[in-house]
Amino acid sequence: MTSTTSSVRSTLSQFDSALGKCREVFVNKLVDYGASWRIMRPRSITDQLYIKAKRIRTLEEGEAMVDEGILGEFMAIVNYGLIGLIQLQLGYADESDINPGEATALYDRYAEEARRLMAAKTHDYGDAWRGMRVNSYTDFILTKLQRVKEIEGNGGATTVSEGIDSNYMDIINYAVFAIIKLTQEA
Repeated sequence: MTSTTSSVRSTLSQFDSALGKCREVFVNKLVDYGASWRIMRPRSITDQLYIKAKRIRTLEEGEAMVDEGILGEFMAIVNYGLIGLIQLQLGYADESDINPGEATALYDRYAEEARRLMAAKTHDYGDAWRGMRVNSYTDFILTKLQRVKEIEGNGGATTVSEGIDSNYMDIINYAVFAIIKLTQEA
């Protein structure tokens, strides 16, 4: 087995563990709220992701007044990123129009797409992400969100750049890397 193959397997295992924690929160919130997020328009999801990332930056700078941790915020970014991908596919609704099983199936579908993308990039880039600091993931997420806002402002059109969905995928994967670093490599 090559070191690249071993590296990808290790990263996939850690990715699955981190995403499993996020999925558990998602499923539990479906029990509490149903798929109430179905009423959110894509721009609102982008803003929710932005709020979470800005809060992480505030926490990283040591300015928190509410005693909640960075880990939960990164998990929320993963979940809202996956919700964003679902909403891009389905559009928004006027009410919660899917049941928890359908919502979870869609979540799993897009989580698997994010996993495949991460595996491909890990194959190409190796474990470069392991040498990064968590605050760099925050900055990359904020940069991707700024790009999404620009694309949304242009009616979703791009000239040569990747679209909103690709940016959401990268945001999800950066957040998963942060979760891994905060939990498994601490």
